[in-house]
Amino acid sequence: MPTNRTFTMLKPDAVEKGHIGAILEKINAAGFKIVAMKLTQMTTADAQAFYAIHSERPFFGELVSYMTRGPIVAALLEKDNAVADFRTLIGATNPDEAAEGTIRKLYAASIGENAVHGSDSDANAAIEGAFHFSGRDMF
Repeated sequence: MPTNRTFTMLKPDAVEKGHIGAILEKINAAGFKIVAMKLTQMTTADAQAFYAIHSERPFFGELVSYMTRGPIVAALLEKDNAVADFRTLIGATNPDEAAEGTIRKLYAASIGENAVHGSDSDANAAIEGAFHFSGRDMF
């Protein structure tokens, strides 16, 4: 059964380019409620653990370097059908293939620097949210 929460990260490139406000505005306009949010910076160990599923892939080292080069905004979002609706809002991983008006079409520079992360399943949303937030951080 789908849940009504998903996890997102505004990645270092989006933060560096000053897109936090614009991206949060799109998230709010799409009907999501922010139930937890923080500006933080991942350590190398954090990034390696968060992206452990990709540890055997050739891009893993580059991914870890990218995700630790600057601050991120981590957030838990709430809405009916949250995971699927948020995946639609952010668009395809490759911004050249993303639909017009999606976050990645508007703010991503490339497949590697794609501005925002969105959970791909309800199970991963729960895992990823718990990685960044304790129970007392959520409302």
